[in-house]
Amino acid sequence: MTTTTSSPTIILIAGHWLGAWAWDEVVEHLTTENFRAIAMTLPGLDGDDPGRAERTLDDQASAVLDVITEHGVSADQPVTLVAHNGANAPVSLVLDRHPELVHRVVWVDSGPVAMGSAVAPGIPEELAELPLPSFELLAQQASLEGLSTEYLARFRARAVPQPGPVLRQPIELTNDARRRVRTTLVCCSIPSAQVLELARAGHALFAEVANLEHLDVIDLPTGHWPMWSRPRDLARAIQTAASRAT
Repeated sequence: MTTTTSSPTIILIAGHWLGAWAWDEVVEHLTTENFRAIAMTLPGLDGDDPGRAERTLDDQASAVLDVITEHGVSADQPVTLVAHNGANAPVSLVLDRHPELVHRVVWVDSGPVAMGSAVAPGIPEELAELPLPSFELLAQQASLEGLSTEYLARFRARAVPQPGPVLRQPIELTNDARRRVRTTLVCCSIPSAQVLELARAGHALFAEVANLEHLDVIDLPTGHWPMWSRPRDLARAIQTAASRAT
């Protein structure tokens, strides 16, 4: 199909421990609506890559840009980027380096990162990778609401350890134009009103949200993995965001 700015190409990027497979149900719903939806796996999260534990944020950002160019995206036909969880760091780099290629960015229970931040700067250099923790520990950090035993088992079976360099690397951002890219927050485990309040208060995880110049919010109450707990509704939210005129 021919992409337009009213229905641009959508690239979906999952976060920690996840690959393109995490979006299967969402992609199915989006393609039913005749969107061009492409899910990708970030470098370091491909279990068949023997060098994956050495991949960096720069590798991940470059891979996103490669997918963008491979699918004919340009300043005249920009892309909608959808980023979940830990995909926020490489996508923030993409917005910093090539904001003109992005029609809109949709943060799924996530958001842009601030200059100089790192996911886990204190982890030791000798830690090559971080595997998926127990669900008891994970639930202390992110809501598992809405995930069935089947989905939890799938998560456990297919999860790939997160590369250490990605967790340790501080992000370098220099281009304020990234803040002018039209943005949608899909708020799941934390309501949008609370997210915006935290952003205004300068909370470290949300402070960059306060600097965005064109911001919409969509509330989708569920846990931190809405691509599994509410895939149809998440696809509809992404479709709504991607269709918004510039």
